[in-house]
This record gives sequence, C-alpha cells and structure tokens, in this order.
Amino acid sequence: MDLFRFCLITFSRFHLAQGGIFIMTGDVLPCFDASNLVLPDDAACIVTVPTTLDVAANHGVVVASKDGTDQENYSLCLVDNLLQKPTVSELVEGQAILDDGRALLDTGLIAARGKAWQDLVTLAHSSSQTMIKELMDSKKELSLYEDLVATWVPTKHEWLRNRPLGKELIAALGRQRIFSFCSYDFSFLHFGTSAEVLDHLAGSYSGLVGRRHMCSLPETTACDIAATAIILSTKISAGVSIGEDSLVYDSLLCGRIRIGSQSIVVGVNIREFHGYSSQIISSSASFTLPDRHCLWEVPLVNSAARVLVYCGLHDNPKVSIKRDGTFCGKPWINVLQDLRIQDTDLWSSTNQDKCLWNARLFPIMSLPEMLNVGMWLMGSAYDPDGEVASQWRKSQRVSLEELHRAIDYSQLCTDASKHQADLAADIAKACMNYGLLGRNLFQLCEEMLQKDTCLAVCKELLSFFPSHGDQYSGVLPQSREYQVKMDLLRASGDLSTACMVEEKVWASIASETASAIKYGSKEPSRDPMSSNNENLHPRKAFVELPVRVDFVGGWSDTPPWSLERPGCVLNMAISLEGSLPVGAMIETADNHLGVLVEDDAGRNVYIDDLASISSPFKQSDPFRLVKSALIVTGILCHKILSKSGLNIRTWANVPRGSGLGTSSILAAAVVKGLFQLMDDDESDDNVARAVLVVEQIMGTGGGWQDQIGGLYPGIKCTQSFPGQPLRLQVIPLLASRQLIQELEQRLLVVFTGQVRLAHQVLQKVVTRYLRRDNILISSIKRLAKLAKIGREALMNGEIDELGGIMLEAWRLHQELDPFCSNKFVDELFAFADPYCCGYKLVGAGGGGFALLLAKNLSCAKELKQALEESTTFDVKVYAWNIAMPR
Repeated sequence: MDLFRFCLITFSRFHLAQGGIFIMTGDVLPCFDASNLVLPDDAACIVTVPTTLDVAANHGVVVASKDGTDQENYSLCLVDNLLQKPTVSELVEGQAILDDGRALLDTGLIAARGKAWQDLVTLAHSSSQTMIKELMDSKKELSLYEDLVATWVPTKHEWLRNRPLGKELIAALGRQRIFSFCSYDFSFLHFGTSAEVLDHLAGSYSGLVGRRHMCSLPETTACDIAATAIILSTKISAGVSIGEDSLVYDSLLCGRIRIGSQSIVVGVNIREFHGYSSQIISSSASFTLPDRHCLWEVPLVNSAARVLVYCGLHDNPKVSIKRDGTFCGKPWINVLQDLRIQDTDLWSSTNQDKCLWNARLFPIMSLPEMLNVGMWLMGSAYDPDGEVASQWRKSQRVSLEELHRAIDYSQLCTDASKHQADLAADIAKACMNYGLLGRNLFQLCEEMLQKDTCLAVCKELLSFFPSHGDQYSGVLPQSREYQVKMDLLRASGDLSTACMVEEKVWASIASETASAIKYGSKEPSRDPMSSNNENLHPRKAFVELPVRVDFVGGWSDTPPWSLERPGCVLNMAISLEGSLPVGAMIETADNHLGVLVEDDAGRNVYIDDLASISSPFKQSDPFRLVKSALIVTGILCHKILSKSGLNIRTWANVPRGSGLGTSSILAAAVVKGLFQLMDDDESDDNVARAVLVVEQIMGTGGGWQDQIGGLYPGIKCTQSFPGQPLRLQVIPLLASRQLIQELEQRLLVVFTGQVRLAHQVLQKVVTRYLRRDNILISSIKRLAKLAKIGREALMNGEIDELGGIMLEAWRLHQELDPFCSNKFVDELFAFADPYCCGYKLVGAGGGGFALLLAKNLSCAKELKQALEESTTFDVKVYAWNIAMPR
C-alpha cells in the first residue's frame, strides 16, 4: 500500500463538521487513531507531537502558548510562533523548549474548520493570483508549507504584515485563533532521506513490512537474495545477488549483478548482455554496487538516453567540500586522489560552492559503459591504465542539479507503469498455470489495465479455465474460481458474460455452505407417502428468542471465510424492554392444506400449491425467509402436510435495520418451530446450521454468529472449524453475578435511528475475500483473535479491557468497509467518548444499534441522561438485560 492510500484510510473516519480542509504532508507516515483528534471549531489547528531537540532541529517546530487545555492523551493550546529547522539556540530564544526538555514537532497535519475555512476560501477566491505573486516575489526563503502557516500566524511575520497582501491576509484571518493539538499517543515515520527509509524498513516497524511484493524471482539455488532484502515491483533473473536490508524497487536485474547490503536500487533496467563493448574492466559482464550505496536510472527530456545515478547512502548532496562533503561515503579530497582526477573535471567555476549537487559526475553513455564507469567512480573496480578515467573525461556528463531539470518525469511514470503491467501479467499467468489462484487476480488485472495489451493477456488467462477446475478439484473452491473468471471477464471488457458468472459466484457460495452444513446429517424424507396414514393430531410450536449484540469477531463467521478458515466471535444474547423480541408461532391447520404466513406488519400470504415454493426468491418477497425455512427443514415433503396445512406467524419487536441479527434469529425461530412439529432434531446446534443454509437460499448470505447469539443464552465465545461438516464450538462464559450486574449497568444499548442493510455490505466484503485481498484477510484474522482476548478479559472481570477491544474492532470494521460509519455515528461517538472506554456499532455497521461501554456507573448514568436530553442526537437508549438460561 502506498503512503497516500494509507493516509486516506487513516483519516477516512475524520469528518470536518461545518466544512473545512485537512492537509497532510507527503513524506510523513502518521501512526495514530485519527478519531481521537480534538479540533476546535471556527479555527485552524496544527497537529504536533513532543520530540527531542535533535529531531526538532531537522523539522518545523511549533511554539505553543503556556495556557491551554491539558488532558491525559493530548493538549490544546494557542500557537505563538513557528520555527523552521531551528538550532538549539534558536529554540531557546524562541521559548520553544518544553518543561521536560522536548519541543513540539510540526507533523505536517493541518486543519481549518468552520469560520477559518470560510475565510480561507473567500480569500483564495478574491485574491488567489495576487497572493501567489506576492509569495513568489518575497525575498524570504520560505517553503510553500511555511507560506501557508505564515498566512495563519500573520502577527509573527512582520515581512508579511507590511505588504499589501499581508494586510489583506490579516484582515481575513487575523481574527481566527491558531491552535496546536499535541497528541501524546502520536508517532510517525519521516521519509526525508534514503537512510531514513532503510532505517524504518529494518527497524522496529520491520514486522509490518512485506519483503516481497509484485516481484519475479528465480529459484533459491540460482541466486542469492538475503531474507531481509525488500524486493518490490522487480524482476530478477538467475545469477543476481542482493545483500541484507537492501531495497530494490521497480527494476529489472539480469546477469551477474551484485547488490551490497543496506543499499537502494530504484528504476534500474539491466538486461542480460554478453560482455561490454569496451573490455576495460577485467570482470566483464558483471556489476557490483557496494554496501550502503544508492543506484537509480532516469530518462532525459527530448532524448532516448538514460542516465545511471549513484551515491553513498549517507551522502548529503548539498554539503560542500569545505564542510567535509562526501561522495560514496568518502570525503571529496580522497575521492579526487583515488580516482586521479581534478576538481576542474567536476566543477567549472572557482566561485562555485563545490558539492555533490553540482558535480558533473554522471556520463551519458551506453548502459554497459555507464556500468563500467559507475563501478570505477564508486571504487568497486580499478583502472590501472587510466582508460576508464579517459573515457569518463571525454563523455558528456551531467550533475544532479542538471538532472533535476532534465528528467523526463512523464516517461519515468510510463516506463514504471509498463514494467509493473508486464510483471503483473507474468505473475497472473504463473498463478493460472502452476498455482491454486491464491493471488489477488483482481489487483493484477488493475495493474495490467495500464498496459495496451491487457485485453489480450486477460483473454489468454481465460483460456486456462476449462480444465482448471478439474485439475484442482477438492482444493480450489468453485466460488473462488468463478470470482477470478468474473474479474478477468470484466478486465477484458466482456461485461455481459461477467454478470452471468457473478450469479454463479453467489450460487456456488450457497452450494458450498449447504454442502458443509448438510454433510453427514440426517436427510428428511422426501416421500410424502412415507406416512403410515395414521391420524395426525394437531400440533403447535411457540418459539421466543432474544437478539444478540456482538463485541468482536464478526465477519470471521461468514461463508466462504468460515468454510475455509477458523472463525471466532464473542457475543451476547439480550432481551429488550423486558421481553424476548423475536418469535414465531407455528401450528397445523385442519381447515386447509396449504401454508398461511402472517407477519407483525399485517402482511399475509396463502400458498395452496406447495410445489410453487422454490428458490430463487425475489428480494422484494416479504416471506422469502419463511419459504426458505420450509425448503431447508424438508417439511414440504413431510407426512405432516399430507392431511393438514400450516399457519405460521412471525414477529420481531425491534427497529428495521437494527444490526441485532434479527433476520437470522427470526429464521432460527421458524426453523426451530418447524423441527418441533416434525419431531426432528431441534437442538440449537442443528438449528444454527440450518439457518446458514436458509440465508444462502434467501440470497442474503450471512454467517453463523447471529443465530448462535440468539439461540444460546448469555455471553459466549463461539469458534468454527472448517471441514465436512463445519464444526461449531460454543463456549459459554461462566460469568459471576457481579460481572453481569456491572456489565448491565455500564453498557448502553442505543438505537441510532440510522437504517442499515447488511446484505450490501456483506457482498462487498465477501467479494474482497474471494479476491484474496490481503488487508481484508489480516483484518478478519485480527478480529477472530480479539474475540479470544475479549473472552479472557471478561473471564478475569476486566471490563475496561473489553472497551479497548471494542474500539480496535470498530477500527478494523472501518478498514473492511469505510461506509460502515457515517457523519452522524462519528459525531455520536465523539459525544460519548469522554464517558466511555469503548464503543462500536453492532453487526456489520452502517447504522442500527450502538454499544457504548461507559468508564463506570456514574459515567453511564451521565451519558444516558445527556443522550436523552440532547437535541442533536435523536436516539433511543433501550432497557436491556442479558438473556440467561431459563
């Protein structure tokens, strides 16, 4: 994932009420919970973090007022000044050093809300051209970033106050207050230098780094690539060696190439060749990049030529010879001596500040010649006869400064896109030919769409399908195969066929679920004449069930995940307003032979032709749940309907779109009642399995946690284990009366009034899983693990720890589906945050009920009263109790 997309996900939950702007810098990776930001209304705010003075000296530093709000995890103060890369003496003089000896680092995160944002927009609209001209003409060497901050803190920049535009800026924004939000839980990674990049990849965050991505590597016996090396978007052939902790990106390396340790290679295209045009270096047809070096290749504007650029990892291009500047890690004096060249070979002017930035080092030659010269300049090859030096002197050479103006960035991006598309096509072909479709083919198709030959490649991949399923029968789920086929059809432009295959995807999931559930179980009789024609007495079944609230683990219970991977959910059965809200009453009828169905909305349907009850059902059919249950239980072929009909009445006294698992629990009530009438296995385990099939036939999908939550009383941690059949292990939590009482007092069950539809969210998540989305898979694994941690916390009476688990679960749910929250929910949680140690929406999110776990009993009472008296939030706090065994 690139830096931009990570920042987008991190701050996707952050909403600017009343309008506003949120700015992030491009070379910083923020690591904190954006939902904890506390930004003042109608003002601008800079996010800061305390840091040591040595770090502060290389960044911007905010000088905050001594007065302000100081909380446990943050402080909010007015800004007095901004210092740019200050020395220690400047920090002291500017009163920027805190009492603990640190300074407030400017993270590059800036927000303007309400009135401040409106004034900025007005200013930009009225005088944008004037402002740009004034800033460009200013003799002060301020970065564009500091220019922006300067407009927000005009009183500290006298150069701006006395200019015509400065007066306008002060008039527009001088009334606004500028705040510093200092987060004590904030950490960030700065990618300012090549050395910093390698430090982050190999340091404390190394466990988060993928070492191989979008790469083609030879077998381990044909190359030597260190396990700690990071290879991204790169194709490597046999004979290549790469040292420890090195980074190779967007490159093609063939032949005898040796990359040292802690080195960086970017955009280098070295194809295999059979010797150099000039036999200057004895070790022909080989190239060595020493340890701690950087190598990259760039195209030039209006030219077919490309230039190889190299330097030491820690070289600073702007440090001059006089200040002990270096090239390839060696002082310039030593470089000149070792290479036997003069400073006039590199710098033309005696008045020039001689440094790596303006040294005409890099020749424009053929690739073999540039490799030869490069090794000589870096000191990894000798030139006893001076032939390389002579060739270098005669060549056209450029400096980094000249290259900065001459790089063809458009061509650079085009080449990178083509290279990545070629890699994606090769990996996709290998996945189809030799693998089990374990890669994210959808992502590979997206990479190939950047290439003109994408259609041909996708059609070629589609040709593998007729025999693929037979080849991997038993290990490759058909739903996964259909999903891959659908993605390839869409990528090749055949949208009509893709839509037909999409139907097969969902039909396959339903079939796979039914197979995993029904395998080995007793099949109901399909012969209506199996009855011995004895007189059947009237029968009646009455089933009432609680609803469920889930703490953590949702999505790990959903097919096809639960059919292929272990799942774990921690949830709880509850009553609402003193009663069990979901139920069904089913009885035989002697006045008709059909099925009469009624619901609590006053709707009813009479079905006299039982053979007409068959799937698929229309989504608009209000009785498809009952019809699906009739099919799954097998009662339509049971002897009980040979001489009587059925009256079925259902109810669910909860708001629509509640997220409390109402649909699945209602299906469980109907299935359980039908099994009772049939004298069949009405055990909770059997009913839960049957409901899984019911939901697949209905077309709503869904997992097992809802019906488990309603069928089994109390708090329970349920695990599922894939296989034939799917195994469910329900582990009741043996909670003390004290724990139950405290939980019932501290946990608020609140209906948000926001209606949610789980089916739409479920389709998106299931599709991402079928595509083998790595982020989704890791998120669901973490949710399942948190369910086990949550169970241990409750067993130990640690309710506060459960709150932290709820918060992490809520963040993971937003990663799975960014639309599971909305502005109203975010504002509700922000309102409740001071009172709570945890909160989340139940179920898939998007609306419905919310769980608010208060810090203590007092906070629970205060929050309940605040919500009931609030004119902003039209919500209802429900009375509830844990539904315990009867």
